[in-house]
Amino acid sequence: MQRYKMNDTYALVTGSSSGIGLEIARLLALRGYSLLLVSNEAEKLLLLKTEFEMNYQVKVATLYLDLSYHHAAQEVFNYCQQETIEVEVLVNNAGFFFFGEVTSVDIYQAKQKIQLHVLTTSLLCTLFGNEMKKRRKGFILNNSSIAAYKAFPGIAYYGATKAYISSFTRSLRTELRYYDVWVTCLCPGATATNLYDPHVINVDLGKKLGIMMSAEKVAKLGVEGLFRNKAVVIPGLVTRLLLFFSLITPQWVIYAIRKRTKFLK
Repeated sequence: MQRYKMNDTYALVTGSSSGIGLEIARLLALRGYSLLLVSNEAEKLLLLKTEFEMNYQVKVATLYLDLSYHHAAQEVFNYCQQETIEVEVLVNNAGFFFFGEVTSVDIYQAKQKIQLHVLTTSLLCTLFGNEMKKRRKGFILNNSSIAAYKAFPGIAYYGATKAYISSFTRSLRTELRYYDVWVTCLCPGATATNLYDPHVINVDLGKKLGIMMSAEKVAKLGVEGLFRNKAVVIPGLVTRLLLFFSLITPQWVIYAIRKRTKFLK
């Protein structure tokens, strides 16, 4: 695999201890970026620090933090200021998923999702985007979803927060383009990660059927799109087809899906 020249600047990746975030971090390490890995999984962060420093010969800083905490974005920024970490690449990947109708979801989980997907993501873009704007150089990759494009029952909180990320990223891209800061929105479909409850979704079966993409492939297309200055990356033909058919699905079909979906009742 191609290796790039070592870079003195950092790539900050949230949700980097597993799934798409982990694979994005690997690819950025291969490009020579030092890494700031942010996650709420302390043991995995320590293991990844050792692995990345050994395998990719890059500097790795880790920050154990729950990004659904209301002051999380400011704490990440303060940490970078204290440690003199210059972030050239910001990857807002952290997120979580649950099924549940609006009237029955756990209130605490709902607050966490809104804080993480909407507020923390936005404020990290504000804080680090301002630094990039001053330097007239930087890259921001925000992880949304094709769920942003169509409202389905059972994922109202997830879909709405992802729709916010997509809209926010489009506006941010327009605002920062004149300062040589590239902003890309990654909109994957179902991806084979630990995001899903195994009692509800069979990830292995999804991969075998070709419905779910691997995290490695999604990350590769996302990083390539970012460094090619693409506005939006929808990875994979199957994902694009699923999006197309979801957009033309009549509302009566969605009502029928809701009626026959047992775990939403």
